[in-house]
Amino acid sequence: MTLSLVLALVWMLSANLMAMLPSRDNHWMRAYVLIALGIPLLGFVTYQNGPWVGLLLLAAGMSVLRWPVRHLVRWARGRSGSGSGA
Repeated sequence: MTLSLVLALVWMLSANLMAMLPSRDNHWMRAYVLIALGIPLLGFVTYQNGPWVGLLLLAAGMSVLRWPVRHLVRWARGRSGSGSGA
């Protein structure tokens, strides 16, 4: 197992442990830290293991951080003008 995959597994484990701890801000500060660490880690995994493993790790990270992804999608829809106007 490559170093990048070991670091990705540590990231996933720490993300799950952080989610179990109580938080006053609904875990948003922890999500920002995980995103800031996860983006370069995703690039490192993709560089060492190829794009398919990188895509799998991206999907796994998005499942862990699903609320920031949902807010990003809502924000992007609002900016593009294709919101739910029906």
